[in-house]
Amino acid sequence: MAARRAVNQSRRLPDSASIPLVSSLHPKSRSTPLLSVGLVLLGAFLLIGYSYSSSGASCTSEVHRAIPFLKKAYGQSMRKVLHVGPDTCAVVSTLLKEDDTEAWGVEPYDLEDADSSCKRLIRKGFVRSADIKFSLPYRPKSFSIVIVSDALDYLSPKYLNKTLPDLARVSSDGLVIFAGYPGQQRAKVLELAKFGKPVKLRSSSWWIRYFVQTGLQENAAATKKFEQAASKRSYKPSCQIFHLVS
Repeated sequence: MAARRAVNQSRRLPDSASIPLVSSLHPKSRSTPLLSVGLVLLGAFLLIGYSYSSSGASCTSEVHRAIPFLKKAYGQSMRKVLHVGPDTCAVVSTLLKEDDTEAWGVEPYDLEDADSSCKRLIRKGFVRSADIKFSLPYRPKSFSIVIVSDALDYLSPKYLNKTLPDLARVSSDGLVIFAGYPGQQRAKVLELAKFGKPVKLRSSSWWIRYFVQTGLQENAAATKKFEQAASKRSYKPSCQIFHLVS
């Protein structure tokens, strides 16, 4: 199980007194070249930040947006849901607010940085940490639907061969996979420090071939209902979503 590493996402700006631009604004100083350099650097940072933010949100965040459409696709089967992936506490909290829905979560990474609401879910037994490269501590068909996000992208085929069948084992009505697009590579690189390993983003054709090779079948009925519901609301997911038969 890969440990989370502390990530400092904010960059400390130097004090204004130490910035050459401040002292160089005197009319007799050489302000124009320094000001130009400062503006260029600022523009570069803004462009880099935009490129990362626009290249795709996490697939776990996408799960929140997809819940209404998953309910349309699976109906009563959404009564007992297991989510597997990072930030599972947030997903479980959202699912528990839905009518007639019970939810549990498995966090593939350490929960040492969990906030108070997440720790409360852990104490109540709704969320647990587990290494998904090994068999999950649940009996067969313990859940009606299993949703996995931002977890399989970090597994090699060696471990996928064990993890995917096990996820299907604990679900009775379907397995839903949220996987990143290869075009999200730049955004996912930022998560390297968080998850401790490089991401392996695959194309839809790769996943489809893999499902066939491992004997996992597409849930055509759920796929059709999901796409119809999404189309009516003009919902376009930022991640690949696969519906599989358990």
